[in-house]
Amino acid sequence: QVQLVESGGGLVQPGGSLRLSCAASGSIGSITTMGWYRQTPGKQRELVADITSGGITNYADSVKGRFTISRDNTKSTAYLQMDSLNAEDTAVYYCKARIWTMRAYDYWGRGTQVTVSS
Repeated sequence: QVQLVESGGGLVQPGGSLRLSCAASGSIGSITTMGWYRQTPGKQRELVADITSGGITNYADSVKGRFTISRDNTKSTAYLQMDSLNAEDTAVYYCKARIWTMRAYDYWGRGTQVTVSS
């Protein structure tokens, strides 16, 4: 019903930058919140950042000051600008969209790999 496609991942050197994109399509209705999560092998998926339809943002402590989340409501697309990357940022990054139709429904993308290495 709703599809999310992430792009922009890849290999980057420590201190470098990447910009991730998440495009939503299908029966998107009203997307209230979009967010980015990440997961490494053996660990639970964790919130990186999210943003409401009104532009209110929330960040994990580990990325505050380095990552910036934004969205284009017209294009139903969310972005994650990642600066000052370090090895601990290496993970698969997943996009999530929350849609409210009588109640909240969460949809997930398949993820994009980010690797920070020299």
